[in-house]
Amino acid sequence: MKPNSTVTVGNVHFANDKPLSIISGPCQMESREHAMMIAGTLKEITEKLGMGFVFKASFDKANRTSIKGARGVGLANALPVFEEIKKEFGVPVLTDVHSPEQCAEVASVVDILQIPALLCRQTDLVVAAAKTGKPVNIKKGQFLAPWDMKNAVEKVTESGNPNVMTTERGTSFGYNALVSDMRALPELASFGAPVIFDATHSVQQPASKGASTGGQREYVPVLARAAVAVGVAGVFMETHDDPDNAPSDGPNAVYLSDMEALLKNLKAFDELSKQL
Repeated sequence: MKPNSTVTVGNVHFANDKPLSIISGPCQMESREHAMMIAGTLKEITEKLGMGFVFKASFDKANRTSIKGARGVGLANALPVFEEIKKEFGVPVLTDVHSPEQCAEVASVVDILQIPALLCRQTDLVVAAAKTGKPVNIKKGQFLAPWDMKNAVEKVTESGNPNVMTTERGTSFGYNALVSDMRALPELASFGAPVIFDATHSVQQPASKGASTGGQREYVPVLARAAVAVGVAGVFMETHDDPDNAPSDGPNAVYLSDMEALLKNLKAFDELSKQL
């Protein structure tokens, strides 16, 4: 089975040759009120700009630098919030899964299951996500070459699910650093599946603060524009109203107040690169 060139969730379409769609939200779900506020704000912005939007938040940040790192509200508390966001704003939702046992329960509510970069080679997890029938977004491991992701894509399609996407999020480059190689985007696209560029995790500085991860959010627009100029199906960006005090990945999150201008800019780059 070949991957579908277009992955559709609700009224949002991801395809490398179609208008850009956005995956965005806070790194982790902090509370119902906070998630609803960010989802509502992003819905208003993307609706105004005519862009597809999928809300993202993690119920559990399992890959913390330190055991003291904040993990999130947990699966049982997050699922009702995801359901409320879908009903209230009419947008699809995406979240990470970390073990095969979580997949079916998460898929009962969530529209896209995401495989974290550090788990992209965990066969049992990828297959379990695929067998839910929901679209699967696999983040490329920081330790993989882009062409190595073909095997991850085939784990989904060979499990009977053609709706798979790949996400570029940077490659390990020495200590506490990542580099984004834009050549990875057409390499990933060669598999036939939609390609997403994760602009905020690409500017992470893993574990650079000792017990937490640092980042350079000032380079998010730079890398996002570069990726969109190459041509991608979507951009993944985490955002927060107060990222300097966010419990997770604040240093690389975009200020919520900056999102409208940035998305407007990316839409213009997308229209030029695809001649829409």
